[in-house]
Amino acid sequence: MTKTLFITGASSGIGAATAKAAAAAGWHVALFARSEDNLNKIADEIGDKAMVITGDATDYEAQKAAIDRVVSEWGQLDAVFANAGRGTAQGGTEKGDPEDWKSMIDVNIMGALYTAHAALPHLRKTTGQYVVTGSLAGRRHLKGSIYGSTKWFIHGFAGNLADEMAEWGGRCMVVSPGMVDTAFFDEPKPDKLQPEDVANAVLHALEAPKRAAIREIHLMPTG
Repeated sequence: MTKTLFITGASSGIGAATAKAAAAAGWHVALFARSEDNLNKIADEIGDKAMVITGDATDYEAQKAAIDRVVSEWGQLDAVFANAGRGTAQGGTEKGDPEDWKSMIDVNIMGALYTAHAALPHLRKTTGQYVVTGSLAGRRHLKGSIYGSTKWFIHGFAGNLADEMAEWGGRCMVVSPGMVDTAFFDEPKPDKLQPEDVANAVLHALEAPKRAAIREIHLMPTG
């Protein structure tokens, strides 16, 4: 049976690139995000290996229903990629916006936790994998960065979850890129990492033999 992958934040950037790379490698990919138009464009490009499910990563019931649908239609769940996330409108702590922090924390932290909680019962059946998007900002202190703090949580959570999943043979990997040329930034950054670079790292972990638990891939722009 073809392996299945569920991706949050799949409508652009790293999520979209990973969906395309996984489909090219033979996976069925379920694309989850709020932007139905973008998801449909990506699914049209991928073809019959793609499933579009619109929803908000901060809504636990929406994620659970989406994952249940994947299992119902495709028979199993082999991996999830908790990729949904965003930054803040204003940097720093003193000048930051607490309401904006809460919105970001809901997607960056709670969204990733929701993916794990909804997926783990299914992943246990396939000895599957959980992958989550971390960041250089979760490995290095950045002055006043609340966004970076959410990624420190993600890196800690991924390590803890890896030990939890290892008890039944499951695997957990955090991919932590430096600056990536995505819509996350206002200006294009063609000299930085491309979404496809991060997607290739995710696929390396997903395709690794069962004996190899790749727990983190950290990649940086050259120079």
